[in-house]
Amino acid sequence: MRDAAPARGGRGSRAGVIALALALSAPIAHGKLPREVGRAFLDAGIPLNHVGIVVQETTKARPLFEHDAQRPRNPASVMKLVTTFAALDLLGPDYRWKTEAYLGGPLVDGVLHGDLIVAGSGDPSLDDWDGIATRLWSGWATELKAAGISAIDGRIVGDDNAFEDEGLGAGWTWDDIPTGFAAPTSALQFNEGNVQVRLAPGDAVGDRAIATLSPDTSAMTLANFIVTGPAATSGTVVRRRPPGSPKLELHGSLPLRGRPFSMNASVDNPTLYYVRALRAALIADGITVSGPAVDIDDVTPLPRHDTLVPIVTSQSDPLSVLATTMMKLSQNQYAEAMLKTIGAGTVEAGRTAVKETLRAWNIDPAGLIQLDGSGLSRYSYITPETMTAVLLYVDRSERLRSVYESTLPIAGRDGTLEQRMRGTAAEGRAFVKTGSMNNVRSAAGYARTADNRLVAFTIIANNFDNSSAVINAATDEIIARLASYRSQ
Repeated sequence: MRDAAPARGGRGSRAGVIALALALSAPIAHGKLPREVGRAFLDAGIPLNHVGIVVQETTKARPLFEHDAQRPRNPASVMKLVTTFAALDLLGPDYRWKTEAYLGGPLVDGVLHGDLIVAGSGDPSLDDWDGIATRLWSGWATELKAAGISAIDGRIVGDDNAFEDEGLGAGWTWDDIPTGFAAPTSALQFNEGNVQVRLAPGDAVGDRAIATLSPDTSAMTLANFIVTGPAATSGTVVRRRPPGSPKLELHGSLPLRGRPFSMNASVDNPTLYYVRALRAALIADGITVSGPAVDIDDVTPLPRHDTLVPIVTSQSDPLSVLATTMMKLSQNQYAEAMLKTIGAGTVEAGRTAVKETLRAWNIDPAGLIQLDGSGLSRYSYITPETMTAVLLYVDRSERLRSVYESTLPIAGRDGTLEQRMRGTAAEGRAFVKTGSMNNVRSAAGYARTADNRLVAFTIIANNFDNSSAVINAATDEIIARLASYRSQ
């Protein structure tokens, strides 16, 4: 999940943040860890009743430090750790999602007299930001031509029935819905359910700003109410799109002579987005398509392909590769696809599968309330104790240990942590999934100590009245102190 708007400013100053940064590389001696961990938040003016913390060496049976470890807290994107490790355990790191195309009619003299039916299983990774989908679908066109198909006089039908129709998570806030990180999920997914909105100011103050959508096959409509303001003003853009509507409204202002820029927005129907893009790609590669692109939910009678052999099949990269992309970038749609996949298409069954997995790991699932896979839900909770137990199990599992080592963002090096903890003891030695929403900041993962021991930790702050910078600085200080810790 990407950062939401910062929480309201309160206790904790810029000077306090600087002071914390200066302390990040200071060594921590044996026996001082509890005091140092507890003081990191208190010194930043953050009451400890807003924070739950567990720190435990992976080879030890008891925590080095814990505070309020059994209180359920909203973890934001740290929930992705639970979803991903459960999926890797249940599906295996080599699991791949399949997408298949079937002929929905006879082929006569190079013409398919019927629909081309495309059935997805949930692959969240197909996008065209770098031309990947264009290359894939060009290969499809080549295979169709090799099979003797030069024209389709029917439709391109998107079969997304491998997943339930509801693409939004329970507890996702309404004002997140138009944003790219809150795009709905489908068994047919394209561009992570995102379109790009390109924006530029008009030629004079008071003019309507310029706004366009890309790609133009999205089936979205744009209502642009952004005006051009004076050059000295700051710009603001608000996206609005009610659930179930393909109409994206843009409100706000852009400063005169400001630079053009782009932002992402979610589509309403990811399945329709997929098949419209596929139809355009096939036509561009020389295959005539007479009918429109449609969602299978709008087709009567329902086309059947269960007894047919697919004419084209493609597969995603292995789950271990997609898990790396998801963790490094905190990509929400990947996590939702994982949860639905282990639940044979439904979130409810996916949640049950996660809880059963925890039981198999000898972890009490009572410490987890999971409503979605990504952590975007305001209804999801986990105790720091349960989250740390998951981390400990994963490290002790030969099957899962190597996967986390390659998937988690590395402090000061890559992903969501590329700019955090640089120049501290944690750089290159802490592997952490972070989470952020309004009044939620969290971090969970592992740190390699100064004497080369591995420590698992969970830090979750909720309902605070401090700036996000102060919360993050205190969290980073704790992680850096763990990396400089010596047990002897």
